[in-house]
Amino acid sequence: MSKMKRAAMKHRNIGIAAAAPSGQCKDSKCPWHGSLPVRGQTFTGQVAAARSSRTATVEWGFTVWLPKFERFERRHSHVVVHNPPCIEAKAGDTVKIAECRPLSKTKKFVIVEMVAREMGKK
Repeated sequence: MSKMKRAAMKHRNIGIAAAAPSGQCKDSKCPWHGSLPVRGQTFTGQVAAARSSRTATVEWGFTVWLPKFERFERRHSHVVVHNPPCIEAKAGDTVKIAECRPLSKTKKFVIVEMVAREMGKK
């Protein structure tokens, strides 16, 4: 392999089963190209909003059994996550997120993998 190809593919091993992004970035809070360690829980969800700079809101749905009514109830949970420039997830994309150290008052997760892009977007 040439030096150019090796330099383009340079990223860290973050320790979880996730595909590395194709892009590069110089973000220190990126788990692939910076120094941010990931640990703890991982979730797969859909990006609900990505309006702020390097920040997104990811939500996922689940069901809870209600014994009184003997049926399931649909609920959802959402968290604020760091959106690295090398991944750059948009609203509607399906992503994998991992827990990390607190990055701000509300951000304690980071996007580590783009699972699927929203249909109709490039």
